[in-house]
Amino acid sequence: MLDLQARALLEQAAAQGAPDFADLPPTECRAFFREFLKTVDAPVPAGVTTADRGIPGPDGNELTIRSYRPGGVDGELPVLFYIHGGGWVIGGLDEYDGVCGNLADQSGCLVVAVDYRLAPEHPFPAAPEDCYATLLWLADNAGEIGGDASRIAVAGDSAGGNMATVMALLARDRNGPALRYQALIYPAVALRTEGYESYRTNAEGYFLTTRTMGYFGQHYAPDLSDYRAAPVDADLSGLPPTSVLVAGYDPLHDEGVDYAHKLMAAGVPTVLSEYGGMIHGFFSMSAVFDAGRQAVAQVAAAVRGAMAD
Repeated sequence: MLDLQARALLEQAAAQGAPDFADLPPTECRAFFREFLKTVDAPVPAGVTTADRGIPGPDGNELTIRSYRPGGVDGELPVLFYIHGGGWVIGGLDEYDGVCGNLADQSGCLVVAVDYRLAPEHPFPAAPEDCYATLLWLADNAGEIGGDASRIAVAGDSAGGNMATVMALLARDRNGPALRYQALIYPAVALRTEGYESYRTNAEGYFLTTRTMGYFGQHYAPDLSDYRAAPVDADLSGLPPTSVLVAGYDPLHDEGVDYAHKLMAAGVPTVLSEYGGMIHGFFSMSAVFDAGRQAVAQVAAAVRGAMAD
């Protein structure tokens, strides 16, 4: 059954004539998403401090990273690299301040986010390569921002969940940093709608639509034979312990479940959590959804446990 808080939000959006992302050009999509999240995301907790800095990108570009440090703790902290969602087309640092700040506050980690390049201006593989450059920078330089480079985990939601697990795959295959954990929130790991029933049953009416996923994929224009785009088809052995969170009323539900089962089959310690009454995006809506607050707390606790020496 659809959660009552989710139903209320969806009814309000429908009454206000909220558009489908697929009907907007990317620039308008970004503006709408930015304004929407201001109304549903929890604020950064008091005591959490943030700082921005530039780091080198993979193509001679400069990337901006933002760190979130919980209050009342000294010394170098474990690092949680959080990669924001948005279909590789929308989203950014400001939109995810609340998520990252609350994860820092509850996990005791230094949370770091990156303003990776977006499609269609910068199609695949710009985004995952920006994120991997950030991961390598953290492994070499975390101490400069108060982090412990020997304790790094990755997390992300939707497209960010895709790229979080891609970070683990690239780190494995490129002899990169050893990761303690990966937390994947309704990850978009397949980039194809065929073969997953939830793309039909949850096609519209639940915030993210199947049409919008097609719209994001067209702008991102990935080569689906490359696991940096579609990690669901990769060899998943040797990845770090994982949590996968899925929402019941989400077109991405079935591919998230499929990915969790494939991780388990590959011998990866994996916990799959179903938020059956929730819609896509609920992790970023903890100001209005009790389940959003619960999910943030769940991920924070899992990361905290994984980082313990």
